[in-house]
Amino acid sequence: MDKYLICIGGGEIRSKETLEIDESIARLAKERAGERRAVAVFVGTASHDSLPYFNSFRKTYTSHFDIKADLALLTKKDIPMDKISGKLQNADLIYIGGGNTIFMLETWRKTGFLDMLIDAYNRGVIIAGLSAGAICWFEKMYTDSVEGSLYEVSDGLGILKGMMSPHYDNRPEFDNIAINEPLAYAVENKSAIVFVNGSFSHTLTAGGNSYKFENGVKIKL
Repeated sequence: MDKYLICIGGGEIRSKETLEIDESIARLAKERAGERRAVAVFVGTASHDSLPYFNSFRKTYTSHFDIKADLALLTKKDIPMDKISGKLQNADLIYIGGGNTIFMLETWRKTGFLDMLIDAYNRGVIIAGLSAGAICWFEKMYTDSVEGSLYEVSDGLGILKGMMSPHYDNRPEFDNIAINEPLAYAVENKSAIVFVNGSFSHTLTAGGNSYKFENGVKIKL
C-alpha cells in the first residue's frame, strides 16, 4: 500500500480556509477505508491537546465528509498508550495539528507515540499535518518553536529529504536560507505538498502556492 504524507503550509481549519485541501485528504481516507466508514485520528500535541482545535477538525471532517473523528491525547496525566495504539490501528487518516513543533516531537519521543506513528505511516495510513505537523517529517525544518519567537532551522525526523518552511507567504526571509540548501520546500498558507512513498508527487491548494528550491534555483510547484 502506498505511503502518503500531506504537508500543509498553514490556514485556519476553523474558518474552512483549507477546505479544498481537506476534501482531497478525506477522499484518500475514504479510498483506503473502502466499504467501511473512514476513521480519522486528530493529534493535537503541538497545541497541548487543544480541544477547541479538535472540535474544529471534527466539524470539518465529520460534518462535511462523514469521516468518524477520534483524537489522541498525549499531554494529559496517565496516558493510556495501549488505547492510543488501538486508535492508530483503526485509523485511515492521522491528522497532526499545528503549534509548538519542538514540544510536539519531545512529547512523541517521551511517550513512545513516535514509533506508533511511523508504524502507522509504514502500514499505509494517510498522514496529513499542518505547520508543525507538516515540517516535522523533513530532515530540517524552519520553525519558531526553538526559542518560541524567531524562526530558526532545527532538525526534523528525516522521513522526507530536504527542509520545509510553513507560512511562506509570511516568511520571505526563508529565501536566504533555502538558496543555500540542496533541497527545500516553501509552502504558503492554504497550500500543501503531497509525498507518496517518500517522493514529491503533487500539490494541493485552497488558494495558496508551493515552491521548491533545488541547488539554489526556486521553482513554483
